[in-house]
Amino acid sequence: MEPRSQYRPPPFAVAIGTAVAVAIALLLPNGAHGWHRSGALEAEPAIRGVTVGPIESSQQPGRGYGTAYSAELLDELVRLGANAISITPFGRLWNLDSTEILMDFEEDYERNRAAVGTMIAQARQRGLRVLVIPHLWVESGGWRGEIDPGSPEGWLAYQASYREFLLRWARDAAAFGADALSIGVECKSWSGRYGKYWTDLIAEVRRSFPGSLTYSSNWDEVEGVLFWEQLDWVGVNAFYPLADRGGADYATYRQRADAAVAQLVAIGDALERPIVLVEIGYTTRRDSAVEPWLWPDSMQGVQVDEWEQARALLAIASAAASDPRVRGFFVWRYYANLDDVSQEAIWGFSPHGKLAERVLRGIFQVPWAADPMPLPWQRWHYAPGDQLGPLAPF
Repeated sequence: MEPRSQYRPPPFAVAIGTAVAVAIALLLPNGAHGWHRSGALEAEPAIRGVTVGPIESSQQPGRGYGTAYSAELLDELVRLGANAISITPFGRLWNLDSTEILMDFEEDYERNRAAVGTMIAQARQRGLRVLVIPHLWVESGGWRGEIDPGSPEGWLAYQASYREFLLRWARDAAAFGADALSIGVECKSWSGRYGKYWTDLIAEVRRSFPGSLTYSSNWDEVEGVLFWEQLDWVGVNAFYPLADRGGADYATYRQRADAAVAQLVAIGDALERPIVLVEIGYTTRRDSAVEPWLWPDSMQGVQVDEWEQARALLAIASAAASDPRVRGFFVWRYYANLDDVSQEAIWGFSPHGKLAERVLRGIFQVPWAADPMPLPWQRWHYAPGDQLGPLAPF
């Protein structure tokens, strides 16, 4: 691809370009083929996405997916500049060696299914594209990337249950008109083996779901995944550490973010697949970019730090938006009830009402390298530090 020049379009050109990009999006097919029918993502605006979590509490009935609360949230996300959401219906395992995935996380499956269908319809009504990510919750604790039933027989039983879990949501995603589906989330303990199982499963999913397929790999798992060439995107949960120790400056964060994106792009080039950062985000605490996977519940003396969250998000989002081979990202995460504070404390991942939300608004509303050129004769280089004014440098 020809390098882009340093040209900066005048304000009227940006306005025209935005209008043209919106027109392109409106002319593209909706429904299950929205990201896939043309055979490429290049004709569409880059994915400016937000993950919307359900209300994971039985004490808040009527405030989750597909409610008046989620409709209000989606209106706010459109105002923020988002053009896509991901949603995460959960199954649950009792522990890391369980072999049965239960479909009743926080709610009966049929009610969950209806809520997800309404949520997708609400998003489509607002022009938002939808990625469905069937997720797994381990009831007794532990990371899903370490699931291990412990024996060949255990793996056979677990994989049969996983197939049923995924295919149910694949059929539902197709019926409700979702654009894309993730076939798994952080299956690190088994995404690099069981090749025939994955090949057969992906083929079966394709028979049920006609849209784009990806997989949500952990950031340190990407190179070991067996089945990227059978999918449409390389999907990454991109919780990259941006420094080795506390107190690092923004330049260090951006350098590490650029290096992470460059490594992903090299993998994507080898596979001839675009990159999508299926999850990005940092908690609102001091030095959260050093080990971003740590959850502060078990920490002592947590220092809330909006500035830290904002600059870490700016670093990874700017790096992603600067490369045309990265088709976009989804920020982890907002909740179906915009004002819900039961899911995480102030030091959590949600950017809502924080400095990070201001960063997100700024990044969503300027051109990205992966956006279609607004006019045939225009070229520009995306440099968020130049366009976000007082937000940068940190």
